[in-house]
Amino acid sequence: MNLISIFKQFPDQESCINYLEQKRWNGKPICPYCNSENTNKTHSVETQRFRNYCNGCCKSFSVTVGTIFEDSRLPLQKWFLAISLMLNAKKGISSRQLARDLELPVKTAWSVNHRIRKAMKQDNGLLSGIVEMDETYVGGKPRKEAKKKDDNDDDFSNPRGRGTKKECVVGMIERNGKVKAKNVEKGTLKSKDLKELVRANIDLENSTLMTDEYRGYMTMNRIINHLSVNHQKQYVSSGDIHTNTIESFWAILKRGITGQFHKVSKKYLNSYVDEFCWRFNNRKNQMMFDDLVGNMLSA
Repeated sequence: MNLISIFKQFPDQESCINYLEQKRWNGKPICPYCNSENTNKTHSVETQRFRNYCNGCCKSFSVTVGTIFEDSRLPLQKWFLAISLMLNAKKGISSRQLARDLELPVKTAWSVNHRIRKAMKQDNGLLSGIVEMDETYVGGKPRKEAKKKDDNDDDFSNPRGRGTKKECVVGMIERNGKVKAKNVEKGTLKSKDLKELVRANIDLENSTLMTDEYRGYMTMNRIINHLSVNHQKQYVSSGDIHTNTIESFWAILKRGITGQFHKVSKKYLNSYVDEFCWRFNNRKNQMMFDDLVGNMLSA
């Protein structure tokens, strides 16, 4: 849903409230405190015209109680605009850009971004079919003054590949399907750890795993049908054996982190990874906005 559609469908706070009530309760308010259906609208005070009253526990509540929207003074229309901006930005949108677009303080925009990402958690379903698996390393590039330092200086050297100081992200993707990815410690890229990731995320009986020649994948054929391509010699082996699909996802992730966010701390890296995965997995979903709002109401 683009910005024009948001303005047309949700011109004011009341229209946003009505949409959320229909989405959460199907038009019949249910008390979030005691789950009673014996409720009625509160019309006695103008400031409480969007609230409901529970005759069971004698508490008043709004549709945002117990959701990501709770305790926010931001108008719901701006929340919906922020959701639309995040969904339509293929490589993400920074907090500062969101603050400029919606006329918000930067800290407020940052909080909105992370609350929305909280609703973009990856599902627990298993991947199947042809599944590609690979790892990548994300982080900022060294500054120019750092590059001038001696490469042997541990404080400034930043080699490429698995020897880098950047954070490691391992991902798995179905051909023409969904992707899963998460930040892991570089020390957990051994065969045993990679097998645990495969068991937790892939249907072993109905899948074929494709990887590069990294030695951590060498014994993967003990648990799953496994094929690999040697990137030292070629990018595609025997027609269908490649990891180009997961590489294309890494390109989107890394361009977003480098070009939009510039720097992402390890503490929040998985939140950003979840965002990119959720947006990629729902790229063909016409109800993407409605589904995400539904997640926000239950998060």
